Parts: sequence; structure tokens; C-alpha cells
Amino acid sequence: MQIDPVKTYIALAPDGQSTVLPGGDAFWSLPMAEIDQYGKHWLISEYAFDADWPSWEMHPHADEFVYMLSGAADFVLKVDGAEQHIALKAGKAVLIPRGHWHTAKMTTPGRMLFFTRGEGTEHMSVS
Repeated sequence: MQIDPVKTYIALAPDGQSTVLPGGDAFWSLPMAEIDQYGKHWLISEYAFDADWPSWEMHPHADEFVYMLSGAADFVLKVDGAEQHIALKAGKAVLIPRGHWHTAKMTTPGRMLFFTRGEGTEHMSVS
């Protein structure tokens, strides 16, 4: 089966079983109870960004792996109350530790591939 990770997400269950899901708005507009059933799964998704992220996010139950497919970004992590900046360009990745707030400022429009567990994910405005 051919999969487009922009239009389709893959949820990898702890037992190794995978589920192909609609991606993007189709996934995030599902009822919260349906989204929550994938909270302990590793969600694989791809996004295109041409502007800075509008919010910070934090995953309390797992690390997040972000692979920069194209473009470039400055990842900003809050570590012990201070901001840590990690420059990321195409072909490089960052591992964001669980429990750390993070956002990205795009220096060149690009695409990123994400591996994370969604359980308990929190967001807050960048402003």
C-alpha cells in the first residue's frame, strides 16, 4: 500500500500493530474520544510550514522525533525556564524530550516528518 504521510497518518500501537488514518484536518476534526484511542500510539505525520508555528506544544508522556525533510527552522525548547535554540536544516533531526515545551520558527519554508505519542499533548499561544 502506498501512503502519502501528508494526507494520511500512521498510528503504531505499543503491540506493533499499525492503523492507517485520515491525516490533517480530517484526523483532528474527529470526535475527541476517537482521537484519544490513539493517544498511546506513535503517530507518524508530515506537515509543510511556510510560517512560524503559532503555538508552543508539549508532550508529557513521550519524546518527539522531528526530521526536517526540506527547508530550515529554528526549534525553540524551554529547558529549566530558559529558551534553547536548535538550528535544523533539511536532512537533520531533533529529539525533543518529553515534558519540554517547544515551537519552531521557520527560516526557510519546508516540510517536517514527526514521530510522537499524542496522549496528553498540551498547547499554548506563542504570544
